[in-house]
Amino acid sequence: MTIVIFILVLVALIVVHEFGHFVVAKLSGMRVDEFGLGYPPKVWGKKFGETEYTFNWLPFGGFVKIHGEDPEVGVDPDPRAFTAKPRSLQALVLVAGIAMNLFFAFLLLTVVLALGTTRALSPEEVAKAPDAQLAIASVLPDSPAGIAGLVPGDVIVSSTAAGGTYAGPDPTLFMALINEEGADAPLELSVKHGSEVKTVSVTPNKGIIASAPERYALGIGLATIGTVKVPLLEAPWEALLLTWQLTKDTAVALAHFFGSIFTLTADLAQVSGPIGIAGAVGIASSDGLAALLSITALISINLALINLLPIPALDGGRLLFVIIEAITRRPIKPAFANAVNAVGFAFLILLMVVVTAHDIFKIVG
Repeated sequence: MTIVIFILVLVALIVVHEFGHFVVAKLSGMRVDEFGLGYPPKVWGKKFGETEYTFNWLPFGGFVKIHGEDPEVGVDPDPRAFTAKPRSLQALVLVAGIAMNLFFAFLLLTVVLALGTTRALSPEEVAKAPDAQLAIASVLPDSPAGIAGLVPGDVIVSSTAAGGTYAGPDPTLFMALINEEGADAPLELSVKHGSEVKTVSVTPNKGIIASAPERYALGIGLATIGTVKVPLLEAPWEALLLTWQLTKDTAVALAHFFGSIFTLTADLAQVSGPIGIAGAVGIASSDGLAALLSITALISINLALINLLPIPALDGGRLLFVIIEAITRRPIKPAFANAVNAVGFAFLILLMVVVTAHDIFKIVG
Protein backbone atom coordinates (compact mmCIF):
# COMPACT_ATOMS: atom_id res chain seq x y z
CA MET A 1 0.00 0.00 0.00
CA THR A 2 2.90 2.36 0.77
CA ILE A 3 4.22 1.96 -2.79
CA VAL A 4 0.78 2.75 -4.27
CA ILE A 5 0.43 5.90 -2.14
CA PHE A 6 3.98 6.98 -3.02
CA ILE A 7 3.29 6.55 -6.75
CA LEU A 8 0.06 8.55 -6.46
CA VAL A 9 1.89 11.35 -4.62
CA LEU A 10 4.72 11.34 -7.17
CA VAL A 11 2.31 11.39 -10.12
CA ALA A 12 0.31 14.25 -8.57
CA LEU A 13 3.44 16.36 -7.97
CA ILE A 14 4.89 15.85 -11.45
CA VAL A 15 1.57 16.25 -13.28
CA VAL A 16 0.93 19.51 -11.41
CA HIS A 17 4.41 20.70 -12.40
CA GLU A 18 3.97 19.76 -16.05
CA PHE A 19 0.45 21.23 -16.14
CA GLY A 20 2.00 24.59 -15.28
CA HIS A 21 4.28 24.35 -18.31
CA PHE A 22 1.36 23.16 -20.46
CA VAL A 23 -1.06 25.99 -19.60
CA VAL A 24 1.46 28.83 -19.99
CA ALA A 25 2.86 27.34 -23.24
CA LYS A 26 -0.68 27.21 -24.65
CA LEU A 27 -1.43 30.76 -23.55
CA SER A 28 1.87 31.91 -25.07
CA GLY A 29 0.89 30.56 -28.49
CA MET A 30 3.39 27.69 -28.46
CA ARG A 31 2.52 24.39 -30.07
CA VAL A 32 2.19 21.62 -27.49
CA ASP A 33 2.51 18.26 -29.23
CA GLU A 34 1.81 15.96 -26.28
CA PHE A 35 0.68 15.94 -22.66
CA GLY A 36 1.38 12.54 -21.14
CA LEU A 37 0.53 10.81 -17.89
CA GLY A 38 3.30 8.37 -17.07
CA TYR A 39 6.23 7.72 -19.36
CA PRO A 40 6.37 5.76 -22.66
CA PRO A 41 5.75 3.23 -24.02
CA LYS A 42 2.28 4.57 -24.77
CA VAL A 43 -0.86 2.69 -23.71
CA TRP A 44 -3.49 5.01 -25.16
CA GLY A 45 -3.64 8.39 -26.82
CA LYS A 46 -6.27 10.77 -28.14
CA LYS A 47 -5.67 13.94 -30.09
CA PHE A 48 -7.71 17.05 -29.32
CA GLY A 49 -6.78 19.91 -31.59
CA GLU A 50 -3.02 19.89 -32.10
CA THR A 51 -2.17 18.18 -28.78
CA GLU A 52 -2.20 14.44 -28.15
CA TYR A 53 -3.15 13.39 -24.61
CA THR A 54 -1.63 10.04 -23.68
CA PHE A 55 -1.53 7.40 -20.95
CA ASN A 56 1.78 5.55 -20.71
CA TRP A 57 3.03 2.36 -19.11
CA LEU A 58 5.49 3.75 -16.56
CA PRO A 59 3.34 5.42 -13.85
CA PHE A 60 5.98 7.70 -12.36
CA GLY A 61 4.76 11.16 -13.33
CA GLY A 62 4.10 12.87 -16.61
CA PHE A 63 5.56 15.12 -19.29
CA VAL A 64 4.78 17.89 -21.76
CA LYS A 65 6.30 17.91 -25.22
CA ILE A 66 6.52 21.52 -26.43
CA HIS A 67 7.42 21.89 -30.10
CA GLY A 68 10.97 23.17 -30.58
CA GLU A 69 11.94 23.10 -26.91
CA ASP A 70 15.11 21.24 -27.90
CA PRO A 71 16.32 23.07 -31.02
CA GLU A 72 17.65 21.07 -33.93
CA VAL A 73 21.03 21.90 -35.43
CA GLY A 74 20.74 23.76 -38.74
CA VAL A 75 16.94 23.91 -38.67
CA ASP A 76 15.08 27.22 -38.54
CA PRO A 77 12.47 27.09 -35.77
CA ASP A 78 8.76 27.05 -36.53
CA PRO A 79 7.08 30.39 -35.62
CA ARG A 80 5.14 28.56 -32.89
CA ALA A 81 8.18 26.72 -31.54
CA PHE A 82 9.43 27.33 -28.01
CA THR A 83 12.72 28.85 -29.20
CA ALA A 84 10.97 31.15 -31.69
CA LYS A 85 9.02 32.95 -28.97
CA PRO A 86 10.32 36.00 -27.05
CA ARG A 87 12.70 35.22 -24.22
CA SER A 88 10.19 36.58 -21.69
CA LEU A 89 7.59 33.99 -22.75
CA GLN A 90 10.18 31.21 -22.69
CA ALA A 91 11.10 32.19 -19.12
CA LEU A 92 7.44 32.25 -18.08
CA VAL A 93 6.89 28.74 -19.42
CA LEU A 94 9.94 27.44 -17.56
CA VAL A 95 8.99 29.14 -14.29
CA ALA A 96 5.33 28.04 -14.55
CA GLY A 97 6.05 24.46 -13.43
CA ILE A 98 7.91 25.72 -10.37
CA ALA A 99 5.13 28.17 -9.55
CA MET A 100 2.50 25.43 -9.85
CA ASN A 101 4.34 23.23 -7.33
CA LEU A 102 4.42 26.12 -4.84
CA PHE A 103 0.74 26.86 -5.48
CA PHE A 104 -0.09 23.18 -5.04
CA ALA A 105 1.74 23.17 -1.69
CA PHE A 106 -0.29 26.24 -0.65
CA LEU A 107 -3.58 24.48 -1.54
CA LEU A 108 -2.57 21.35 0.37
CA LEU A 109 -1.55 23.33 3.46
CA THR A 110 -4.85 25.23 3.33
CA VAL A 111 -6.69 21.91 3.51
CA VAL A 112 -4.38 20.64 6.26
CA LEU A 113 -4.97 23.70 8.43
CA ALA A 114 -8.74 23.52 7.85
CA LEU A 115 -8.76 19.80 8.75
CA GLY A 116 -6.51 20.33 11.73
CA THR A 117 -3.10 18.79 12.30
CA THR A 118 -1.23 17.72 15.41
CA ARG A 119 1.24 20.40 16.52
CA ALA A 120 2.58 22.21 19.58
CA LEU A 121 -0.15 24.29 21.22
CA SER A 122 -0.02 27.65 22.94
CA PRO A 123 -1.68 27.87 26.39
CA GLU A 124 -4.67 29.61 24.78
CA GLU A 125 -5.15 26.78 22.27
CA VAL A 126 -5.11 23.90 24.75
CA ALA A 127 -8.79 24.32 25.67
CA LYS A 128 -9.73 24.15 21.97
CA ALA A 129 -7.94 20.82 21.42
CA PRO A 130 -9.93 17.83 22.72
CA ASP A 131 -6.94 15.54 22.08
CA ALA A 132 -4.34 17.68 23.89
CA GLN A 133 -1.43 15.54 25.15
CA LEU A 134 1.82 16.04 27.02
CA ALA A 135 4.72 15.22 24.69
CA ILE A 136 8.48 15.02 25.19
CA ALA A 137 10.16 17.60 22.96
CA SER A 138 13.78 16.99 24.01
CA VAL A 139 15.85 14.70 26.24
CA LEU A 140 19.18 15.58 27.84
CA PRO A 141 21.87 12.90 27.39
CA ASP A 142 22.85 11.01 30.56
CA SER A 143 19.83 12.44 32.38
CA PRO A 144 17.39 10.19 34.32
CA ALA A 145 14.99 10.35 31.34
CA GLY A 146 17.73 9.55 28.83
CA ILE A 147 18.97 6.59 30.89
CA ALA A 148 15.38 5.33 31.17
CA GLY A 149 15.09 5.28 27.37
CA LEU A 150 12.70 8.18 26.83
CA VAL A 151 13.05 9.90 23.46
CA PRO A 152 11.63 13.03 21.78
CA GLY A 153 8.17 12.33 20.41
CA ASP A 154 7.09 10.11 23.29
CA VAL A 155 3.74 11.08 24.81
CA ILE A 156 3.30 10.96 28.59
CA VAL A 157 -0.14 9.43 29.11
CA SER A 158 0.04 9.53 32.92
CA SER A 159 2.52 9.77 35.79
CA THR A 160 2.08 8.02 39.13
CA ALA A 161 3.99 8.77 42.35
CA ALA A 162 3.42 8.45 46.09
CA GLY A 163 1.49 11.71 46.00
CA GLY A 164 -0.96 10.54 43.36
CA THR A 165 -1.44 10.31 39.61
CA TYR A 166 -1.39 13.10 37.02
CA ALA A 167 -2.81 12.51 33.53
CA GLY A 168 -3.20 16.00 32.06
CA PRO A 169 -1.48 17.95 29.24
CA ASP A 170 -0.13 20.81 31.40
CA PRO A 171 3.72 20.77 31.61
CA THR A 172 3.68 23.08 34.67
CA LEU A 173 1.57 20.71 36.77
CA PHE A 174 3.68 17.74 35.67
CA MET A 175 6.92 19.47 36.67
CA ALA A 176 5.35 20.51 39.99
CA LEU A 177 4.64 16.83 40.70
CA ILE A 178 8.29 15.97 40.00
CA ASN A 179 9.58 18.67 42.32
CA GLU A 180 7.18 17.69 45.10
CA GLU A 181 8.33 14.06 45.09
CA GLY A 182 12.03 14.93 45.28
CA ALA A 183 14.89 12.46 45.24
CA ASP A 184 14.60 8.73 45.78
CA ALA A 185 10.93 8.91 44.74
CA PRO A 186 10.59 7.12 41.43
CA LEU A 187 7.82 8.09 39.03
CA GLU A 188 5.95 5.45 37.09
CA LEU A 189 5.33 6.97 33.67
CA SER A 190 2.85 5.52 31.20
CA VAL A 191 4.43 6.50 27.90
CA LYS A 192 3.10 6.15 24.36
CA HIS A 193 5.83 5.49 21.81
CA GLY A 194 4.27 5.30 18.35
CA SER A 195 1.37 2.89 18.75
CA GLU A 196 2.94 1.15 21.76
CA VAL A 197 2.21 2.12 25.38
CA LYS A 198 4.84 1.16 27.94
CA THR A 199 5.54 1.82 31.62
CA VAL A 200 8.83 3.46 32.54
CA SER A 201 10.23 3.99 36.04
CA VAL A 202 12.39 7.10 36.36
CA THR A 203 13.72 8.96 39.40
CA PRO A 204 14.12 12.78 39.42
CA ASN A 205 17.46 14.22 40.47
CA LYS A 206 19.14 17.55 41.22
CA GLY A 207 21.78 19.21 39.08
CA ILE A 208 19.99 18.45 35.80
CA ILE A 209 18.95 22.03 35.05
CA ALA A 210 21.99 24.32 34.93
CA SER A 211 20.00 27.45 35.78
CA ALA A 212 18.29 25.73 38.75
CA PRO A 213 20.72 23.13 40.15
CA GLU A 214 18.67 22.60 43.36
CA ARG A 215 15.53 21.70 41.44
CA TYR A 216 14.54 18.07 40.90
CA ALA A 217 14.15 17.20 37.22
CA LEU A 218 14.07 14.31 34.75
CA GLY A 219 16.03 16.03 31.96
CA ILE A 220 13.21 16.45 29.46
CA GLY A 221 11.69 19.36 27.58
CA LEU A 222 7.91 19.21 27.39
CA ALA A 223 5.29 20.52 24.97
CA THR A 224 1.54 20.28 24.84
CA ILE A 225 0.47 18.94 21.46
CA GLY A 226 -2.95 18.50 19.94
CA THR A 227 -5.15 19.10 16.92
CA VAL A 228 -6.62 22.55 16.35
CA LYS A 229 -8.55 23.45 13.22
CA VAL A 230 -8.02 26.85 11.62
CA PRO A 231 -11.32 28.53 10.58
CA LEU A 232 -11.94 28.02 6.86
CA LEU A 233 -11.76 31.73 6.03
CA GLU A 234 -8.48 32.12 7.92
CA ALA A 235 -6.86 28.94 6.57
CA PRO A 236 -5.68 30.39 3.18
CA TRP A 237 -3.85 33.29 4.84
CA GLU A 238 -2.24 31.00 7.44
CA ALA A 239 -1.33 28.54 4.66
CA LEU A 240 0.26 31.35 2.63
CA LEU A 241 2.44 32.35 5.59
CA LEU A 242 3.35 28.72 6.25
CA THR A 243 4.18 28.08 2.58
CA TRP A 244 6.47 31.13 2.57
CA GLN A 245 8.22 30.03 5.77
CA LEU A 246 8.70 26.45 4.55
CA THR A 247 10.00 27.72 1.21
CA LYS A 248 12.55 29.96 2.94
CA ASP A 249 13.67 27.20 5.29
CA THR A 250 13.96 24.69 2.43
CA ALA A 251 15.93 27.15 0.30
CA VAL A 252 18.41 27.75 3.14
CA ALA A 253 18.80 23.99 3.69
CA LEU A 254 19.38 23.32 -0.03
CA ALA A 255 21.88 26.17 -0.28
CA HIS A 256 23.77 24.78 2.71
CA PHE A 257 23.77 21.25 1.26
CA PHE A 258 24.94 22.19 -2.25
CA GLY A 259 27.50 24.55 -0.75
CA SER A 260 28.86 21.65 1.30
CA ILE A 261 29.25 19.60 -1.91
CA PHE A 262 31.86 22.08 -3.18
CA THR A 263 33.71 22.00 0.14
CA LEU A 264 33.54 18.17 0.22
CA THR A 265 31.68 18.23 3.55
CA ALA A 266 28.27 17.10 2.26
CA ASP A 267 26.38 14.80 4.62
CA LEU A 268 24.27 12.33 2.62
CA ALA A 269 22.49 11.32 5.82
CA GLN A 270 20.46 14.51 5.41
CA VAL A 271 19.31 13.52 1.90
CA SER A 272 16.62 11.03 0.90
CA GLY A 273 16.15 9.46 -2.51
CA PRO A 274 13.04 7.74 -3.87
CA ILE A 275 13.24 4.90 -1.33
CA GLY A 276 13.63 7.24 1.63
CA ILE A 277 10.83 9.50 0.40
CA ALA A 278 8.56 6.48 -0.14
CA GLY A 279 9.19 5.43 3.46
CA ALA A 280 8.42 8.92 4.77
CA VAL A 281 5.20 9.05 2.72
CA GLY A 282 4.20 5.63 4.08
CA ILE A 283 4.74 6.73 7.68
CA ALA A 284 2.79 9.96 7.08
CA SER A 285 -0.12 8.11 5.47
CA SER A 286 -0.43 5.90 8.55
CA ASP A 287 -0.79 9.06 10.66
CA GLY A 288 -3.85 10.23 8.72
CA LEU A 289 -4.84 12.41 5.78
CA ALA A 290 -3.54 15.67 7.25
CA ALA A 291 -0.06 14.20 7.79
CA LEU A 292 0.01 12.79 4.25
CA LEU A 293 -1.03 16.12 2.74
CA SER A 294 1.56 17.92 4.87
CA ILE A 295 4.48 15.82 3.66
CA THR A 296 3.20 16.03 0.07
CA ALA A 297 3.22 19.83 0.37
CA LEU A 298 6.78 19.76 1.71
CA ILE A 299 7.94 17.48 -1.14
CA SER A 300 6.22 19.81 -3.63
CA ILE A 301 8.16 22.79 -2.24
CA ASN A 302 11.40 20.81 -2.45
CA LEU A 303 10.61 19.80 -6.04
CA ALA A 304 9.97 23.43 -6.97
CA LEU A 305 13.23 24.71 -5.50
CA ILE A 306 15.34 21.85 -6.86
CA ASN A 307 13.95 22.54 -10.35
CA LEU A 308 14.98 26.17 -9.94
CA LEU A 309 18.65 25.23 -9.49
CA PRO A 310 20.81 26.34 -12.46
CA ILE A 311 21.68 22.76 -13.40
CA PRO A 312 21.39 21.81 -17.09
CA ALA A 313 18.37 19.57 -17.83
CA LEU A 314 16.42 21.19 -14.98
CA ASP A 315 14.10 24.16 -15.49
CA GLY A 316 16.63 26.37 -13.70
CA GLY A 317 19.39 25.37 -16.14
CA ARG A 318 17.18 26.09 -19.16
CA LEU A 319 16.15 29.37 -17.57
CA LEU A 320 19.83 30.29 -17.19
CA PHE A 321 20.33 29.70 -20.92
CA VAL A 322 17.35 31.95 -21.70
CA ILE A 323 18.77 34.71 -19.46
CA ILE A 324 22.20 34.42 -21.13
CA GLU A 325 20.57 34.66 -24.57
CA ALA A 326 18.57 37.71 -23.48
CA ILE A 327 21.76 39.44 -22.26
CA THR A 328 23.96 38.53 -25.25
CA ARG A 329 21.05 39.00 -27.73
CA ARG A 330 22.01 35.90 -29.64
CA PRO A 331 20.97 32.25 -29.30
CA ILE A 332 23.22 29.63 -27.77
CA LYS A 333 24.30 27.10 -30.38
CA PRO A 334 21.88 24.13 -30.34
CA ALA A 335 24.71 21.59 -30.41
CA PHE A 336 26.28 23.15 -27.30
CA ALA A 337 22.94 23.47 -25.46
CA ASN A 338 21.99 19.87 -26.17
CA ALA A 339 25.43 18.59 -25.09
CA VAL A 340 25.33 20.55 -21.81
CA ASN A 341 21.78 19.34 -21.10
CA ALA A 342 22.90 15.75 -21.71
CA VAL A 343 25.77 16.16 -19.23
CA GLY A 344 23.41 17.72 -16.70
CA PHE A 345 20.96 14.87 -17.10
CA ALA A 346 23.74 12.32 -16.58
CA PHE A 347 24.79 14.16 -13.41
CA LEU A 348 21.22 14.02 -12.07
CA ILE A 349 20.96 10.30 -12.80
CA LEU A 350 24.29 9.68 -11.05
CA LEU A 351 23.17 11.72 -8.02
CA MET A 352 19.90 9.76 -7.87
CA VAL A 353 21.77 6.45 -8.02
CA VAL A 354 24.13 7.52 -5.20
CA VAL A 355 21.31 8.77 -2.97
CA THR A 356 19.18 5.68 -3.66
CA ALA A 357 22.14 3.41 -2.81
CA HIS A 358 22.58 5.38 0.42
CA ASP A 359 18.88 4.84 1.24
CA ILE A 360 19.34 1.10 0.75
CA PHE A 361 22.46 1.02 2.94
CA LYS A 362 20.56 2.83 5.71
CA ILE A 363 17.79 0.21 5.57
CA VAL A 364 20.19 -2.77 5.39
CA GLY A 365 22.57 -1.34 7.96
